[in-house]
Amino acid sequence: MEAKEIVGVLAKLGNQEKAAHLSQFFKTGRGEYGEGDLFLGVTVPEQRTVAKQYEQADWETLEALVASPWHEVRLTGLLIVVRRFGRSAKDEEEQKRCVSFYLEHTKQINNWDLVDLTCYKLLGVWLEDKDRELLYRLADSEVLWEQRIAMVTCMHFVRKGDFKDCLAIADKLLEHPHDLIQKAVGWLLREVGKKDKKVLVDFLAERHKRMPRTMLRYAIERFPEAERKVYLGERGRINRGKGLEIAR
Repeated sequence: MEAKEIVGVLAKLGNQEKAAHLSQFFKTGRGEYGEGDLFLGVTVPEQRTVAKQYEQADWETLEALVASPWHEVRLTGLLIVVRRFGRSAKDEEEQKRCVSFYLEHTKQINNWDLVDLTCYKLLGVWLEDKDRELLYRLADSEVLWEQRIAMVTCMHFVRKGDFKDCLAIADKLLEHPHDLIQKAVGWLLREVGKKDKKVLVDFLAERHKRMPRTMLRYAIERFPEAERKVYLGERGRINRGKGLEIAR
């Protein structure tokens, strides 16, 4: 099986109008975070179908896919790796190879959807019963996408009620200047709040004033409007140990 066969299938599914829209949506202009990325105009469900069809692709083929200049080709390659990892639950060596492949190609995992659709389903599952120091190394990286991988991978733990690493990495990235990290941190904190609001409230009590506005808005999105206004400094105040005082 050759990569060009898979690329050909994806190209036939492409749509120029969608490609133009995606190029704008994923900020591919000069100086933007997705600068130079190329799009075929293939939907994610279509890519998942292709990934399922070619899930037996060999590693050489996957190398070629993930190295492609086409965004959807890279994502399809990554989706195949995630599928391979998932079906190898009883084969630790194969899972380890999937994880190694993923980490060796973070340079190609270079947009937020490539991160968000893959990392927690692979790294999150892998690290569930292992030391998670890897995530802290990624969070300390100077590469934006590795930092986002560190944060979003915690989704797997949060969904199981395990918040420790999510909160620690959120704290590490708390004052990050880039909105793609601010949104990721806020998103994961919101997920913590969906599981246990008190944990989120306690985290915010000491930190909300230092958080970028975008991050804070994402984190408190599910709070009642009156509470949101307190955190945003529009009404009332937060007393440590006493909770919210909402001005009437």
